[in-house]
Formats: sequence, structure tokens, C-alpha cells
Amino acid sequence: MTRIVILGCAGSGKTTLARRLAEQAGAPMICLDEIWRPDWGKDDTPRFRAMMATSHAAQTWISDGNFALVTFDIRLPRADLVIWLDRSRLACALRAATRVLQPGQHHRPSNLLEVLRFIWRFDRINRPRIEAARIEHGAHAPVIRLRNDREIAAFLQAWRPTSA
Repeated sequence: MTRIVILGCAGSGKTTLARRLAEQAGAPMICLDEIWRPDWGKDDTPRFRAMMATSHAAQTWISDGNFALVTFDIRLPRADLVIWLDRSRLACALRAATRVLQPGQHHRPSNLLEVLRFIWRFDRINRPRIEAARIEHGAHAPVIRLRNDREIAAFLQAWRPTSA
């Protein structure tokens, strides 16, 4: 079984890493940003949670995204591994800015300033909340912290999916 939750700031490369791990493992990739609709609000949280429960019921998956307070109680108890992408704010900001210019992205240039504010405040506001929720719901799962492209490449080269 391979059940991995990938966490990190916006622009850290969660989706890129998730795609590569899913390909290596032959596992489904669950991208929370692609499931949560931009026009949804708090009233849609139960529907989102139901989708999370269904998609994370499988024996193997790679789950990309934070949504800590809404999904960690569903995802983390089943996780075998948590990967924190700990890139610098500048690296995340540059990645976020360039991805809105790529064709086919669900990220919009109109949201870029909001995303950059989120990135700049992430370590002070969001990281502590995410980390507390991770410990509450997934303290059993080992955590690997990757800070840059070199560490990510080395992890991908060395990592092998686990079997049931």
C-alpha cells in the first residue's frame, strides 16, 4: 500500500511531486485543488468531505493539498507517509507566478496577488495550524521534509512504493 499526503505552501510543487509519485507507484493522484471548486463556499464543505472520504477509501493513493481543518481527519489516519515541501517563500512565489501563465492551469492571474499574500503569510499563519492538525490526526505517519529541487530529485530516485 502506498498512501502519501503531500503538504506545503502554495507554489511549493505539491501537484508536480504528486504526479511523479503517482506515476512511479501506479497509484491514483488526488489533487484537492482540482476537486474544490472556486465557486464553492462553506455550505459545500460536506460535499467536499464526502468526495474526500470516497477518494481516500482506496488502498493506494497520492493526496496533494492541505485543506487541513476540513480533510485531515479523513486522510491522515490512513496515510503511510507525509511529505512536507518546505521551499522558501521566494521560490513558492516565483513558482506560483509562473504557473498562472501556463496554458490549461486552473489557477487564474486575477488571483495572483491573493496567492502571493497567502504565500508570504504561510509560515506564520497556516503552517502552525496545518502542523497541529497533522499531529492530531496523523502523528503515526513518518514525515519527510524536502526543501529544494535537488532533495526532491534524490527522494524520487530513492523512493519505492510499498506493497500490501
